[in-house]
Amino acid sequence: MRPLTARLVEVQGLKKYFPVQKTFLETLLARKLQFVKAVDGISFDIERGEVFGLAGESGSGKTTTGRLLLRLVEPTEGKIAFDGVDLLLLKGDELQQFRRRMQVIFQDPYASLNPRMKIGEAIGDPLNIFRMATKEERKRLVIETMEKVGLEPSSILYDKYPHQLSGGQRQRVVIARALVLRPDFIVADEPIAMVDVSVRALILDLMMSLKKEFNLTYLFITHDLATAKYVCNRIAIMYLGKIVELGLLTKVFVTPKHPYTVALLSAVPIPDPKAERKKTIPKGEIPNPINPPSGCRFHPRCPYAEAICSQDEPKLQEIEKGHYVACHLFA
Repeated sequence: MRPLTARLVEVQGLKKYFPVQKTFLETLLARKLQFVKAVDGISFDIERGEVFGLAGESGSGKTTTGRLLLRLVEPTEGKIAFDGVDLLLLKGDELQQFRRRMQVIFQDPYASLNPRMKIGEAIGDPLNIFRMATKEERKRLVIETMEKVGLEPSSILYDKYPHQLSGGQRQRVVIARALVLRPDFIVADEPIAMVDVSVRALILDLMMSLKKEFNLTYLFITHDLATAKYVCNRIAIMYLGKIVELGLLTKVFVTPKHPYTVALLSAVPIPDPKAERKKTIPKGEIPNPINPPSGCRFHPRCPYAEAICSQDEPKLQEIEKGHYVACHLFA
């Protein structure tokens, strides 16, 4: 048996370039292929048992990163190690066995559930795929998992269809489907984005209690830093395919260093109607990922940009123990 390591997931130099779709004539006339640089050379690790947050604007590459870790899409370049094993070297049955230990909670539960499949069948489908347990045992495991996530009365909901459930119940279904295989690692892609505000705290509490009970490790993808503050141990801030800041949540939130992180945190609401906060909203919009800016990708929107920012790309470097920033201000 291989000894347990502190790091469950290790990512090095991960890239994913998607070719731009063109017509046949455009392809003939084009001098070279164009690519959307969704993820462009990121490195990080996730420790066993922690909740690692990945935050940023839409289009920053968060969801693509999560899919890459699960090999739902193949990387253009880089290394992904899970429990000390290079996932990119695995194929066939070997990869299949590792997939059982890595599951995903998709952002939109209604879109990720088969409308013609009953809830009990949907939750039990992973057990069928991996040929785990008999038919009677599978139903028992599904009922047990449904009760764990608060889908009760489980005997009645078992035969319901997705459209017959509320948004909060559908979210619990996809959590149950990810949990039924008893995985080690779960990619939670905006897991509360599609549920009512009144239900979000309940879903987060459920995820944290399940983490403790089953010793889970989460990659928690979100654009909401207020939510990340509630659940994450460490957090990485992504911008246009790059990680610009990474560290303990307390460090990043209390003493943010990168101007982009400062801007994101300034937009987080304060639960006090009398409190005032200076908002530093970045000017303009996120640039085109096909032709990202040279140098620091945030420099066209940065209030502190200098000449070097448009010329040299800053490296993610440690400015204090466990706190990394990619910014020339801290070079």
